[in-house]
Amino acid sequence: MFLRTRALALGAAIALLPAPATHAANQPPNKSARTLTLSQALSRAVAASPALAAADREIGASGGRNIQAGLFPNPELSAEIDGAFGSNARRNLGAAETTLQISQLFELGGKRQARMAAAAAETDLARWDRAATRLQVLAETAEAFARTLGAQARVAELESQVDDLDRLTPLLERRVEAGASSRAEIARGRVATETTRVELAKAKASFHAARRELSTLIGDKAASFGSVGGDLTRIGVPPSFESLMSRALQTPQLTRFTALKAQRRALLAAAEARAVPDVTAGVGWRHYREDKSNAVMASLSVPLTVFDRNQGGVVEAGETLAKAEAERATAQRSLTVMVGAAYEALRGSYDEARLTRANVLPVAREAYDEVRAGYAEGRYSLLELLEARAALSDASLKEIDALVSFHATLASLEGLTGYALVLSRRDK
Repeated sequence: MFLRTRALALGAAIALLPAPATHAANQPPNKSARTLTLSQALSRAVAASPALAAADREIGASGGRNIQAGLFPNPELSAEIDGAFGSNARRNLGAAETTLQISQLFELGGKRQARMAAAAAETDLARWDRAATRLQVLAETAEAFARTLGAQARVAELESQVDDLDRLTPLLERRVEAGASSRAEIARGRVATETTRVELAKAKASFHAARRELSTLIGDKAASFGSVGGDLTRIGVPPSFESLMSRALQTPQLTRFTALKAQRRALLAAAEARAVPDVTAGVGWRHYREDKSNAVMASLSVPLTVFDRNQGGVVEAGETLAKAEAERATAQRSLTVMVGAAYEALRGSYDEARLTRANVLPVAREAYDEVRAGYAEGRYSLLELLEARAALSDASLKEIDALVSFHATLASLEGLTGYALVLSRRDK
């Protein structure tokens, strides 16, 4: 199990590792600040997670209950004075009988064994819940990292667009001086530039919000990292839905029910054992003051299970055990729906990113290069140039959105299945 959760961390980290040649969209906005990698984020999130800390404490508490379940009942010591402080000869302690007795309750019917089995199963259940929580923490962190990386890439793309538009201003001024354009084109160019700056400001705000969310998940209250390092462009064909579901059936969210049913079977055994009466045996010493004699006494008591044989408790425990199977079926159905939805989203994101990269971006880039070169020669208008640059930027931003969706959904699927997914025919 723990190998699987480790595989999730390694798989997600490999998917977003920086490429040897850094993609322009992944350049950090603040190059002087520290860069956070996914592997670092995952390690810090596990260490800082309060949910995991609570799960660890629950395991510790269940260990205490395990110890308590195996303890025997304490013996009981009693003292008794009989035949004193009455009337006539028994007016004082002279004729009293003093008894000192120790007794022990002996549990029968396997009560202690059932109690210990229930406590051990509860500890196993706490461990499975901890493993499920760890998967959730890793998946949430990887998703937040992908969103932060995407927001950072959007900032870089819009900064590139602003730079291109800024470089356009001198060219516009030269064309106006040469009489090839009107001064209205300079104003139009400035409007396009400032509009893009507004979009850039919004993108930076989104990046800082995503960075803040990620810093909260990794326990970095000051958000000390300035950027995240990774490569969004690394994608590949996901495995089949059937292979994902076969792995999802082994995830802690479902395997925990094995421990849950073991616990409830033990509770049923404990409820049935309560129908068997326990025996209390005692032995003591009695002193007769009247003749100074002593005697040994023994006692044995057994409750008569005439009315209460814990019939209701047995019915309750049996129904609770049967309920566990229904709960597992409900959890499996919910997991199947979530895996199916995430799988289709992953396939859709992959196709969108692949088609945008293969069919849209090259054409948009070629068109912009052609219009930019032709504008300097007077073959294209300013409006055509601005439209070509906007089309290129829109295509780049759509690719970024698709890549973010791909990696965030990939992290979600790995959290649901507990495995690092192997992508075939990885695209670059």
